[in-house]
Amino acid sequence: MNLMRTNSWTSRRRRRRRRASQARTLARWTGSCGNILPPRGGPGSPVARPSYFPHPWLWPLRPASPLLSPQDPPGDMLRAFHAALRNSPVNTKNQAVKERAQGVVLKVLTNFKSSEIEQAVQSLDRNGIDLLMKYIYKGFEKPTENSSAVLLQWHEKALAVGGLGSIIRVLTARKTV
Repeated sequence: MNLMRTNSWTSRRRRRRRRASQARTLARWTGSCGNILPPRGGPGSPVARPSYFPHPWLWPLRPASPLLSPQDPPGDMLRAFHAALRNSPVNTKNQAVKERAQGVVLKVLTNFKSSEIEQAVQSLDRNGIDLLMKYIYKGFEKPTENSSAVLLQWHEKALAVGGLGSIIRVLTARKTV
């Protein structure tokens, strides 16, 4: 009888330890934006946490070279476009992170040639188009030089692919960019 109690107590203790270990692992792997990220490596560790924008074109703190230039090959612009949308901080409440991501996405959108916009929009799925529309409307809120004309071109192509349902989903969505 006493042996059975000990085994039961031991198994409960193991379960508690396992849950605590899983919680620590989840906390270590979850970044501030809610995305699952690799663990942070210590000095000399081969595992290092990627920057917020892992694509080289999207490193916002590189003053030595321009973020994007219109002379870049079209494939690079398309990869930068997909990386910017993939790394959008929808689940975070940190407004500075959201504004930085918005600036990067708008810079990518304004550097596209008008002939390549349709190909980029066609490469997105429904959720990607909805996210693109969110960024387009955010760009309309804070216009910069010539951004409104470019964003209208993006809106036209996204509307053609996503339809009116995309606009309704964006306007009624709780999560903002």
